[in-house]
Amino acid sequence: MKVLITGISGMLGVDLYKTLREEYEVVGLDLKDFPSTSLSSPPLHKADITDGHGVRELFRQLAPDFVIHTAAYTDVDRCEKNPDRAHRVNALGTRNVALICQEKNIPLVYVSTDFVFDGKKNYPYTELDEPHPLNVYGRSKLAGENYIRSLLGRYFIVRTSWLYGRYGKNFVETILKLAEEKEVLTVVGDQVGSPTYSRDLAQEMKKLASGSSYGIYHITNSGSCNWYNFAEEILKLAGIRGVKVKPITSKELNRPARRPQFSVLRSSGSGPGAGNTMRPWKEALKEYLEERKGL
Repeated sequence: MKVLITGISGMLGVDLYKTLREEYEVVGLDLKDFPSTSLSSPPLHKADITDGHGVRELFRQLAPDFVIHTAAYTDVDRCEKNPDRAHRVNALGTRNVALICQEKNIPLVYVSTDFVFDGKKNYPYTELDEPHPLNVYGRSKLAGENYIRSLLGRYFIVRTSWLYGRYGKNFVETILKLAEEKEVLTVVGDQVGSPTYSRDLAQEMKKLASGSSYGIYHITNSGSCNWYNFAEEILKLAGIRGVKVKPITSKELNRPARRPQFSVLRSSGSGPGAGNTMRPWKEALKEYLEERKGL
């Protein structure tokens, strides 16, 4: 089976390639080069998902059997300042990919986000909850979901949260870098979610590729915390002492885009991620930091 990964040079895309390459033929689509890893680079085709004609021609050449769509504009605050670009990439770009999958009857996995919810609940969101995003990023990703659902019969929508991994900008790396520069870090303490290791998510998504239980899935590492607790655990597991973490409110941080105060996800159905059976976030974080030291 030939699997096409859009956004293959991104954090999740790289881990998906590493996870799928031994069992499937994997090809990639991205605008940027594949990062340096211990692996040989995948066949990478430069293409912009907002260019419907270019994407259609690429699909014609590659003839994939399965598509994993990770390509997105994910900078939440920049999305707030550039709503047209967010909609063009996350909504219309997704529509372009979905239309081609519809024409060729190709199953598709679409990676979405906890930010499709408003955070007003105080217990985990399931796939049955009605989305109500607070910011441009969340609205653009939800629009992408709606295109997938309206155009395709064979699809998986995977909502995840607080993603970190080796091959992209993320909260873990930001905290470790700041800890080298400052003695006191200020971190938001009133937003709760589930940190998720991109490699763990990739392994769960591999299970989707081999099945046909189509629909929406919530997949994260189990457990939850706020960003302040997350930062403290990063420093603790990394063995960094002498750096204090001070909690602040979202209002004090004053970011351009509003974030949901509670965006813990839980899967209510069967299949990958059901009931949040993935390992606890602290266990995944510990492994990530240990492997990071060995690089």
